[in-house]
Amino acid sequence: MGIIKVENIRVFAYHGCLKEETKIGSDYRVDLEVKADLQNSAKTDRLSDTVDYVFLNRIIKEEMEIPSYLLETVARRILNRIFNEDQLVKKATVWVSKLNPPIGGDVERVTIKMTDKRKKSF
Repeated sequence: MGIIKVENIRVFAYHGCLKEETKIGSDYRVDLEVKADLQNSAKTDRLSDTVDYVFLNRIIKEEMEIPSYLLETVARRILNRIFNEDQLVKKATVWVSKLNPPIGGDVERVTIKMTDKRKKSF
């Protein structure tokens, strides 16, 4: 097994429960870690034998563009797409952070973390 990380993906999006959040938007940071068997790609040197981090970044950007009330919903969509679209990924963890959240205090960010594993198919 190996690990691929895509870190500090910065996006502007319109998530939140407050009406203002969906109108003015906020800055977000997304981090992703996926586990996959990287031994074959290490031997073949072919992109088709590994998890393409350009593909992972695209999924994150596309899912962050869809407004949601909760960061948990966005994280779940990201994980679902990764498992549905790349069979090499065995486990994935995503962190979605809202920077400078409007919670009435001096808070740098609020982060949710979600992890899932590929379901075994019989």
